[in-house]
Amino acid sequence: MILHTLINFVYHIYKYVKHIAIFAIMKLRANFSIKDLEKLSGIKAHTLRIWEKRYALFEPDRTDTNIRFYSNEDLKRILNISILNKNGIKISKIARMNDSEIMSKVSEINMVRTENEDLIDNLLIGMIDMNESFFEKIFSTSILRIGFENTIHKVIFPFFQRIGVMWSTGGINPAQEHFVSNMVRQKLIVAIDGLKNPDEENNGTILLFLPDNELHEMSLLLYNYALKSRRFKTVYLGQSVPLDTIEKVAEIVKPDFILSVATIPFPKNYLDKFLITLGNISGVKTIFLSGKAILNYKKKFPSGFKVFKDLQELLNLITSK
Repeated sequence: MILHTLINFVYHIYKYVKHIAIFAIMKLRANFSIKDLEKLSGIKAHTLRIWEKRYALFEPDRTDTNIRFYSNEDLKRILNISILNKNGIKISKIARMNDSEIMSKVSEINMVRTENEDLIDNLLIGMIDMNESFFEKIFSTSILRIGFENTIHKVIFPFFQRIGVMWSTGGINPAQEHFVSNMVRQKLIVAIDGLKNPDEENNGTILLFLPDNELHEMSLLLYNYALKSRRFKTVYLGQSVPLDTIEKVAEIVKPDFILSVATIPFPKNYLDKFLITLGNISGVKTIFLSGKAILNYKKKFPSGFKVFKDLQELLNLITSK
């Protein structure tokens, strides 16, 4: 199991280095519409147009048909302006600042106080530039203020939702996405390794895994960390685990609970088989399931299954046992 985790980790490091090399030989430039900027920055398109016309805060390029489009540099500037504006600086004053003055003021604010939305904006800027030291600084600032678990749950996950918007607009390159994902994944693994599995006096053994062909393990890693830090003994199997493997492992570790997350759609009728197989494992008190594929399931779940949407809901369910 340790060997599987090590191989998986080395593989992701390889992908990270590979994409960094790709990035070094290509120039990234995204074309965002004003609606894209609204989704990414949280600033209404109407307000952005006013800022553009009245204060000339940015100057978008235009297509041959005169439609505005914005670059990564425009997005970064807008995010920085948004941070200043949300922290009480009037837009008329910001308009009189040059880029270095804006950056200096943002850094000053980050040293004093930063709300979750500001942290997300800053992480987005760090990702666009692939600036590891800046990303690390914002991540560490968040941990100091709200703790590791809340940083992942309340800052990193919403940040990844923003990245989803950028994927849909073509505004993010695979190198940028892997750059961030692997940094966060490494931090989760290091944090988990820093926790000792509790001895016999624990809250129960919980088996965590992702179903066959499911590779999105960030949330599962967070649940592993949260449960282990609350004195649950965790057995973490990771990505894309076949059902028959779960049955064999369960015979050995005899879990009190099972937890799985599924985001990609299951093949036809597979979820029914999945539920029956897990439900037949003896000695398991509760099976916790989450993810888009689970939440979209239209049928009633069998007895012994609990569906949850996020970390807090999971903790409420499992600590009430």
